[in-house]
Amino acid sequence: MSEDAMVEGAAADGASNAGAVTSTEMVRGTTGNGVPYVARRGVSPDAPVIAAWHLLDPPRSEAAFAAALPLDGLDATVIYFGLPLNGERMPAGGMDAIMQLASEDPVTRLFEPICLGAIAEFPQAFSDAREHLGVDPSAPVGLLGGSAGSAVAAGVLASGASEARAVVLVSPMLQLEPNIEQMSAFFGRGAYDWKPPAQAVATQLDFVRQAPEIDATGAAVLVVAGADDEEGFLSPARAFADASSAELRVVDGVGHALAEEPGIEPAPQTAGAAAYDAIAVAWFRDHLASNPREDRS
Repeated sequence: MSEDAMVEGAAADGASNAGAVTSTEMVRGTTGNGVPYVARRGVSPDAPVIAAWHLLDPPRSEAAFAAALPLDGLDATVIYFGLPLNGERMPAGGMDAIMQLASEDPVTRLFEPICLGAIAEFPQAFSDAREHLGVDPSAPVGLLGGSAGSAVAAGVLASGASEARAVVLVSPMLQLEPNIEQMSAFFGRGAYDWKPPAQAVATQLDFVRQAPEIDATGAAVLVVAGADDEEGFLSPARAFADASSAELRVVDGVGHALAEEPGIEPAPQTAGAAAYDAIAVAWFRDHLASNPREDRS
């Protein structure tokens, strides 16, 4: 695992850090299984650790997501992982290559390697990054994800691999199937043909169906959606909240993206991202207990 030089600026250029107890230094590294990340260390020795995954819409990289949702004022080690086929792992041809994969088959060529790939690589990536950052093994764990990254966070939680105590899912993608139906026109194809391999992927990324497994973890789950988001995201968010013990908050005036295009590099924080950040900070502060082992006894 490698670590680059420290770079400054946990928050976006326009975001305030006044009164924050968070570190302003970001570490950039790569885990032993090749997962890139940026991270900031918590200040307190017993600070919790939060694993985070970005959107495919802006902010569409780990660094951009760290700028959009810096968890300003929260004393925690936050590890923003890059998704497969994004950032440093984007195929040759960049976004044009991604759009080509999506036009060929958005489920098996795009969402399967991105979402299921990130879920599969999480245990080693998290272990490596946590060790390299000097996080106490007993530190409480949180998960944060946006859009496709929210599917990763939900999948990691449902798998039982994280021991997370608190989870925040923003601009959530909690069922793949309605999302694909809505996006088919955007990807330049007609109605999607749900063949068995694609249906198997959709089943694995259907967190309404997996609500019992998620509830069984005991984690406090918050879903934050924008009132201006597409129905392909909003309807599953409502269904997930109905099927689980998760709390749903719908924020007026916010759509799906949480940064301006192109969304790859860190950028000034939007009003919507700032609102989501404050909500996430409050949730993690309230639900990440100082000693999860005692809480579970």
